[in-house]
Amino acid sequence: MAVNLKVPEVLHPVKGIRLGVAEAAIKKPGRKDLLLIELAPGSRVAGVFTRNAFSAAPVILCRERLAAGSEMRALLVNSGNANAATGSGGIEDARLTSVVVAKALGCKPEQVLPFSTGVIGQRLPVQRMVDAVPNAAAVLNADHWPDAMRAIMTTDTLPKGATRRVQTSQGEVTVTGIAKGVGMIHPDMATLLSFIATDARLSAEATSAILKDAVSRSFNCVTVDGDTSTNDSCVLIATAQVGSSDVDASHADYAAISSAIESVCRELAHAIVRDGEGATKFVTINVGGATTAAEARQVALSVAHSPLVKTALFASDANWGRIVMAIGKAGVEGLDAAKVSVALDDVQLIEKGEPHPSYHEDKGAAVVAKEEFAISIGLGRGNAQTTVWTCDFSYDYVKINAEYRT
Repeated sequence: MAVNLKVPEVLHPVKGIRLGVAEAAIKKPGRKDLLLIELAPGSRVAGVFTRNAFSAAPVILCRERLAAGSEMRALLVNSGNANAATGSGGIEDARLTSVVVAKALGCKPEQVLPFSTGVIGQRLPVQRMVDAVPNAAAVLNADHWPDAMRAIMTTDTLPKGATRRVQTSQGEVTVTGIAKGVGMIHPDMATLLSFIATDARLSAEATSAILKDAVSRSFNCVTVDGDTSTNDSCVLIATAQVGSSDVDASHADYAAISSAIESVCRELAHAIVRDGEGATKFVTINVGGATTAAEARQVALSVAHSPLVKTALFASDANWGRIVMAIGKAGVEGLDAAKVSVALDDVQLIEKGEPHPSYHEDKGAAVVAKEEFAISIGLGRGNAQTTVWTCDFSYDYVKINAEYRT
């Protein structure tokens, strides 16, 4: 039921990246559910991760290994099992799979970053993964991005990828990324899983800064259901294969490269919302006239998270009373309802606290009947603004999540 989401026809290979997939029967047999990504020596890697207190075992290891400053040489990703809430045993399982990858690629275990997504609270089928790693290593290829984006899917109905090429003073730079995620989406850093790679020679500091900035304007602006996963991870890899000098914030190419990375992140973030579990509507929520961007975000998320708003949107019901309710409960201190304005696309519902005289129910109904539309809110308090992207709640959201483990 993905809303106007298309599978990318092309995902450009990134110099210094090879990918291989294999079947490990992690949740069930019959699909390739293990992804191995090999990084060229000298690659710079940055990551942002969930702030959920029950961070998964692979998240804990990734944080430790990136903080240690080791040169990363590989990523191992499995779908079907989150390896979360698995205690010390889960940590050992993740360490063991890293050892197997290191043996297959000739690197050190601490140079491997593990990632998992799927059911929480169950141990990994480690032996099946151990057996599958050599199979993934045997098929490593720079052109396997399409296979990679399918291997990390769980309840996604379509794979998600994005790619860009940009000319720089040091040559043509490629940015390609993949992501998965459809439910348990309200990132406090990124999304369920997303991996973006570029062959630009970004410095380590630039890699980290660009990722944080891009995430703040993309993945951190989407929500499906207001739940933050235990496994949220977003990684940026810069393989340093293009050019001879490092690109930092003062370099002439920094803006073009960072813009391309942000564009890829935004496309992937939108794809996650478009494929939200059971989604039938892609909704942009614009909030302006706030005193701070944080205040604008507070209101936007209050509307985006409201089950009453989301179910009305699914029914194509322009029940704007629910939108007003959600604005009012956002907790903005001193909010003056007499200054608030609300519109659906270009149809004004409320202007400065008063129902707009030209509004008729059929106008609002025509907007929310569309697959894509915007809710625009003006608070009349200042000049700060923000944008959040969300989706509706359909019958299928309940069905998918009720049957997730069966």
